[in-house]
Amino acid sequence: MLNVTPMVRNLLLINVGLLLLEGMGALGVVPLLLALYPWTSDLFQPFQHLTYMFMHAGWVHLLSNMFGLFSFGPMLEMRWGPQRFLAFWLICGVGAGVLYSGIREYELAQMRDARNAFVESPSAVGFSDFYRDYYPQGQGYEMVARDIQLNPGNQNNIRGAIESVDTIYERALNGPMVGASGALFGILLAFAYLFPNTELMLLFFPFPIKAKYFVALYGLYELYAGVERNPGDNVAHFAHLGGMLFGFLLLKYWERHHSRFY
Repeated sequence: MLNVTPMVRNLLLINVGLLLLEGMGALGVVPLLLALYPWTSDLFQPFQHLTYMFMHAGWVHLLSNMFGLFSFGPMLEMRWGPQRFLAFWLICGVGAGVLYSGIREYELAQMRDARNAFVESPSAVGFSDFYRDYYPQGQGYEMVARDIQLNPGNQNNIRGAIESVDTIYERALNGPMVGASGALFGILLAFAYLFPNTELMLLFFPFPIKAKYFVALYGLYELYAGVERNPGDNVAHFAHLGGMLFGFLLLKYWERHHSRFY
């Protein structure tokens, strides 16, 4: 590939090839096994912290990540060499998955407590609160809550509400994460750290912006989006932040323990 360094090229080919094979059905159920599941899910396996970053949810997802790798990766690989670049990519990806999984476990524990509280003492208020807190994009739950309030002794309504709450919890517990976004955000952080004054021309910016400002703004946006998550937002914002965090820590470690960055 023109103007693409060897390790960046290899990563591009692996990611594109896997999605092509998945689309052809050649991988069977393997993509489901390689995605990253929550630690308390029966589907979780430790190796998923590495494999998830090579799987993607579709071509748009893949192309956005690979375009970032193609744009920012070569300069870093030329600075570090292919082995160190690959190590950085993998460590940032694994670190992103670990941070995301830790925060996800905290969220799931809260959801599990809310689910158990509702099952032990079903009520219209408890049902509505569960939906508002954990599935606000859901439709029709107000009507179910009203039926429970008007007919608190109707066991059919109660059983249906419990099944609905269980379905939401099980879906969250067994929801996978895929994609190289965490690793990519580590690359963005490294690029801004090593080449802070490089001016970037971006599609959504009408003027050049220095790399250090772009990455700082992007990181602040991811923090805001992760904390103030909008209903239906399925982007792993804390995985992005995890990639940046582990990228920064690794850069500082290399600075401290090596006289050269390559």
